[in-house]
Amino acid sequence: MGSTHLSGWLGLYLTLLCAAAFAARAEDAGLRAELLRLSQRRIFFGHQSVGMNLLDGVRDIAARYPDLRFRVIDVSGGADLEPGTFAHAFMPENGNPLLKLESFERALSSSAGSAADIAFLKFCYVDFSSGTDVPGLFARYQAVLKELHDRHARTIFVHVTAPLTTVDGGAKAALKRLLGRAPPGLLENAKREEFNQLLRNRYAGEEPVFDLARLESTGPDGQRELHDWNGRRIPAVLPAYTNDGGHLTPDARVRFARELIALLASLPEVP
Repeated sequence: MGSTHLSGWLGLYLTLLCAAAFAARAEDAGLRAELLRLSQRRIFFGHQSVGMNLLDGVRDIAARYPDLRFRVIDVSGGADLEPGTFAHAFMPENGNPLLKLESFERALSSSAGSAADIAFLKFCYVDFSSGTDVPGLFARYQAVLKELHDRHARTIFVHVTAPLTTVDGGAKAALKRLLGRAPPGLLENAKREEFNQLLRNRYAGEEPVFDLARLESTGPDGQRELHDWNGRRIPAVLPAYTNDGGHLTPDARVRFARELIALLASLPEVP
């Protein structure tokens, strides 16, 4: 191979290397700017286990910028909510979404919750079964959020789609389908997606929505994890994003936490 050809490849390699370094610096600067904006805000998040995965991702990201005043703290036992705080509390109990709504409503009356500039509640995948009354649950969700809007006029409420699980595959799942029976996870995901679509239809474009379910069901290449059932295409979490069928891997939690930070940082300040 001639020296001219080698020089050409070397020049291309160095160009690509410089472009990658520039992109990394731009991403770092953008992320730092977002965390700096959030260091002026008070955030309250009610959740359970997948919410903890997201918070671990936020912690992992924030740890890269120790000079910024931004912390993630548990305020389940009560604590003051200062600027630069991403406060969170566990909402009892898993499997009872109506009780979680009541718990979130009570939490917003606490000293921490009432001081929040941004607040949001996330249901868990275990809050939905194949028999969940989704329209009834969503109607109650709307009513509670409206009451909270009226009571906390300066707080921005973010809506979060319910997380998904994987759907069983393999020979047993294929046999169940042949017998007209849904494989484990499919009907539950159908209920989650029913709720999520109601939430998108109602709030998207009007109030901030963090579409966790869409992130979970979309690969880095943009392809979605969808399962056909009775003429519908039911989304599921990509197997690569979870080690147990529902909770997030370390890589996935950082990826989704990055999206959450970007959304929260984009929200306007409310006087």
